[in-house]
Amino acid sequence: MLAVSGRPPQEHGRWAFEMKWDGIRAIARCRAGTCRFYSRNNRDLSGAFPELTAVLEDLGGRGEIFLDGEIVAPDPATGAPSFGRLQRRMHVISPGPELLRGFPTQYLAFDLLAVRGASIMELSYTQRRERLARLALDRPLARTPPYYSDVDPGTLMDVAREHGLEGIVAKRLDSAYYPGRRSPLWIKTPLRRTTEVVVAGWLPGSGRFSATFGSLALGAYDAHDQLVHVGNVGTGWTMHGRRSLQARLDELARPDTPFDIPPPRAVAAVAHWVEPVLVADIEYREATSEGLRHPSWRGLRPDKAPHEAKWE
Repeated sequence: MLAVSGRPPQEHGRWAFEMKWDGIRAIARCRAGTCRFYSRNNRDLSGAFPELTAVLEDLGGRGEIFLDGEIVAPDPATGAPSFGRLQRRMHVISPGPELLRGFPTQYLAFDLLAVRGASIMELSYTQRRERLARLALDRPLARTPPYYSDVDPGTLMDVAREHGLEGIVAKRLDSAYYPGRRSPLWIKTPLRRTTEVVVAGWLPGSGRFSATFGSLALGAYDAHDQLVHVGNVGTGWTMHGRRSLQARLDELARPDTPFDIPPPRAVAAVAHWVEPVLVADIEYREATSEGLRHPSWRGLRPDKAPHEAKWE
């Protein structure tokens, strides 16, 4: 179940408020002494996070359960989820001991979808959270974060800002769980503006970037499911990150533009095109009819499919 973007509702007594976590959304399926994690596009994430599968493998001892939550990588200095640190783990299929020690992760379970193999998604949010609480999930690597129904959302936004969190999510207390739907029964209010985009090509760099790209041409799918140009991004990488990404771009090279609607002439004249399969997370200041203003690269999102990158 997905949330719509908007301001937090002010109707007291009808909504629960949770913190918004900067990580990978993941469903955990635990049964018969095993646990597997799956992304929104049904990609098996279990191999990349073996410490999390191990810590939850006992949950399915009394029957299959499904959890909904977020995989995060806490910053050791602040404890807040760090998307940059999570990037070090997202692309490693089988991490070694050094990477596991250096960049530990946690699973924050905020919903329970099935118990003993039977769906409870038709129950209300409060009923599902009550059953989730009975699991007593409070472990070093996996826990259930709290929700608040009696605190002003403005106060929670201030707390999120103070602690470097991504924002808050409001969920109707009487809401059932609707898988695969983006519903106004859940409303997300981020502190930072971020969006997913598709990497469509790259523009040559100059100076110290002459051996790699200078910027990337970004796309997203409009209401007619056409890939349109939404801007270029040229900041957010280390030199190592640029070189690594350039190698992937070279592998995905194609002779013609992947855009369904022609991009600006200044971009088309110099761009090297790639297959539109890489999804990236972008932070930006403002979205206009001409595209994203002041975008900055945050990282690739292997848990997202290209057609999830929408432009409204």
